[in-house]
Amino acid sequence: MSKHLLFVLLACIGLTGTSAAEGKQTAAFDKLRSLTGDWEGTYAWTGRDASGKANAQYYLTGNESAVVENLSMDGKLGMTSVYHLDGSDLRMSHFCAAQNQPRLKASATDLDSGTINFSFLDITNLRSPETGHVDGLEMRFLAPDHITLRFKFVANAKESYELIDLKRKK
Repeated sequence: MSKHLLFVLLACIGLTGTSAAEGKQTAAFDKLRSLTGDWEGTYAWTGRDASGKANAQYYLTGNESAVVENLSMDGKLGMTSVYHLDGSDLRMSHFCAAQNQPRLKASATDLDSGTINFSFLDITNLRSPETGHVDGLEMRFLAPDHITLRFKFVANAKESYELIDLKRKK
C-alpha cells in the first residue's frame, strides 16, 4: 500500500471514527435514555433527619438529544436534571430545590459495574459560597429496573448525601 493511500485511509478513520472516551460517554448516555418512564422508591439524607417516598419521571426531549429527570420527594416536585452529550462529554444541568443550578460532567464511567460519576463544573444563582448546592452525583444501574442516585450536597463547607433508591413502576 502506498504511503499516500495509507495516509488517506488513516485520515478517513480519524474523521469518521470515535475515540474510546467518546464511545464510552455515548454508551452511558444510551443507558440514561433507557430510563424513560415512571419510577418510585425512597430517599434518605445523611447528616439530617429526612427520609421518605421518592418518585421520578424520565423522558426524552430535544429530538432525543437530552434526558429529563424530574424528582419528587413526598409528592412534591423538588428537582429537575437534564442529561446530554456535549461533544465527547456527558453533562448534567441540575435545577435544585436550593434554587441554584449546578452543572456537572461525567468524570468516571464504568458501565461494566453500572456506575456513572458526575463532578461539579460550575453553578448559577449561588447566593454565596456557603449556600447549599449539589457538588456531585453517583448514579448506579443495579438492574434494568433498579437505580440509585447519590447526590453530594455541600453547605457551609460540610458535605451531606441524599440517597435515592428507585425502581421502575410496573
